[in-house]
Amino acid sequence: MGIALWVILGILVLLVLMFVGIYNNLVTYRNQFKNAFAQIDVQLKRRYDLIPNLVETAKGYLKHEREVLENVSKARYEAIAKANAAAARPGDPETMAGLAQAEGVLTGALGRLFAVMENYPDLKANQTMASLMEELTSTENKVAFARQAFNDAVTAYNIAREKFPNNIVAGMFGFGEAKWLEATEAPEERKAVKVQF
Repeated sequence: MGIALWVILGILVLLVLMFVGIYNNLVTYRNQFKNAFAQIDVQLKRRYDLIPNLVETAKGYLKHEREVLENVSKARYEAIAKANAAAARPGDPETMAGLAQAEGVLTGALGRLFAVMENYPDLKANQTMASLMEELTSTENKVAFARQAFNDAVTAYNIAREKFPNNIVAGMFGFGEAKWLEATEAPEERKAVKVQF
């Protein structure tokens, strides 16, 4: 009787240790994708900070293109709001979809701005504009790399939470599915914004 009790107690201890290990593993994966989103957030803020300078520099040259400039500013503000919501809840399906959509609109507005700028040789030759464009292109590349790292971390987390017996612990402690940050723009707009001067 005493040996059976020790065996049962040993099994219970092993089960508890297994559940604690799984829980800690899921916490690690969740924090990794949250950290990966923080890296996206840093690059998006850098991008958002560059856009007003770009618009301000272009304003003097694009007097007849006010609507294009206003669309860029409006899209920037919407993207900032969605990025702040996503930063508060990284991986949440609803906030990730909202951010992806807002980023797609902003990328489209910037693309239209750059297309209009092609018609203004003086603006293309402006040193400040060239410098801003180079910074923006660099930032777009960093956003793409950060997005990939985030999506990789989300994938690792989702795989970990879906495995058995991890899915039992995940369900018990509210480890919900995380969503990738996917591009929602048209395939031709998925490229980093580039302008030839």
